[in-house]
Amino acid sequence: MTLTGKIALVTGSSSGIGRAIAIRLARDGCDVCVNYHGDQQGGEDTKQRIEKLGRRAINVQANVGKADEIRALVQRCITDLGGLDIMVNNAGIEIPNPILEVTEAQWDLVIDVTLKGVFLGLQEAARHMVRRGWGRIITISSIHEDATMPGNAPYCAAKGGVRMLTRTAAVELAPHGITVNNVAPGAIATPINQKTLVDPDAVAALIAEIPLARLGNPEDVAGVVAFLASDDAAYVTGSTYVVDGGMIRKRSPL
Repeated sequence: MTLTGKIALVTGSSSGIGRAIAIRLARDGCDVCVNYHGDQQGGEDTKQRIEKLGRRAINVQANVGKADEIRALVQRCITDLGGLDIMVNNAGIEIPNPILEVTEAQWDLVIDVTLKGVFLGLQEAARHMVRRGWGRIITISSIHEDATMPGNAPYCAAKGGVRMLTRTAAVELAPHGITVNNVAPGAIATPINQKTLVDPDAVAALIAEIPLARLGNPEDVAGVVAFLASDDAAYVTGSTYVVDGGMIRKRSPL
């Protein structure tokens, strides 16, 4: 696969899966717009790693849940790097809390970033791509678009919404030469899972649920994203690729 000459924007790319995606796309030939919300240094670290690969990169702050900030983010990518070919809507958050205790503010924050932010990013990128007649949009959801996660109702609802948003957008945007696909990671060793990662018993219990008998790493997800961004996936749209070592199939064999 080669993405030489393409320009990508990856939201939430200051760490974890987003960082791995940004670096993989750069390794495959992309110039990359890195995005962060609060972790400027993390975004700068991602930018520097991309530049060491010989690709151009910019690091742009934006809250993806705000329409004006998403518009400004996409415009910075187009102005500074020369266009936008690949949009990866990765940014998301979770706020664990039992369903009887979830506050309206917690619900709104998770939905704003994890679902509304994906919609706004997809929409703004598509507006540019429609004019060009070509584009790749990739959303990052979770196996919890299907599998329940008690104590994380807003997150599960948001990720389920991302799946259906992706499918609907794929049908609407196909006539414009734009593919829209979704990647659903399982248990990945990232900062968002740090509480589990520092508990050996919790890690062992988690691995016992995974047929491939290991946690995933961010690069596992990034490889699938790179495929979906490439010409090798030109006839793929509206699909969800589960990257979970078989975990969801073990839980739900149907």
